[in-house]
Amino acid sequence: MPPETLVPGAVATEFVELARALLDATTVSEVLDRIVQAARAVVRGADMVSVTVRAPDGRFHTPVETDELATRLDGLQYDLDEGPCVEATRTPGPGLVGSSDLARGAEFPEWGPKAAEAGVRSVFAVGMFPDGAEPRLGALNFYSFSVAGLDGIDRDTAMLLAAHASTALAATEAHSAHAIKAAQLQEALRSRDVIGQAKGILMERRGITEDEAFDVLRVASQSLNVKLALVAETLASRRADL
Repeated sequence: MPPETLVPGAVATEFVELARALLDATTVSEVLDRIVQAARAVVRGADMVSVTVRAPDGRFHTPVETDELATRLDGLQYDLDEGPCVEATRTPGPGLVGSSDLARGAEFPEWGPKAAEAGVRSVFAVGMFPDGAEPRLGALNFYSFSVAGLDGIDRDTAMLLAAHASTALAATEAHSAHAIKAAQLQEALRSRDVIGQAKGILMERRGITEDEAFDVLRVASQSLNVKLALVAETLASRRADL
């Protein structure tokens, strides 16, 4: 009788693929990008994922994300000094921080309602390194568009993903946060430019506001499961067809 064939589960398969992808990555930013893409794939309820990095001077920035809205909401937390991204870097223990209902919860009184207005209803963040000394290197952040959308999150999986990101950052020099930011600056500027072009096209053709144009791009990005900048680039390149 032939031996039984063991088939790995979806999460295990994703981690194997992540490990292969990390071996092929040549920069820290590539590693982090692979991690956030894998995180969105394996964490149930995660509509957007981002990485917060804490620079040596204590300032935060978001080098990678799966959706431009995540960067905007991360940045709002940095400005307010309130929210799961920043709290996860200084919360004792595993550094797990979240809210099931940002519109009604009391966890983040300033940031929470603003995030809810933007369409995000629940959030969960893990500090890097998990169980590390505070302040940590940063945080891995999960966003959901549903109330209680992350209540069933597998915390072990989230912490493993955060550990992957932590290892990538810890393996670099102390100024890695600045290096990551500098390495991505040119691409970020190009993305902002093409997003601006796409918003202008939508505003002109549909007679809508800048915020409404951004929402059109964001919804298309989420529906197609591609980066917002790619949606914008496609729209800008096919302007004559609209």
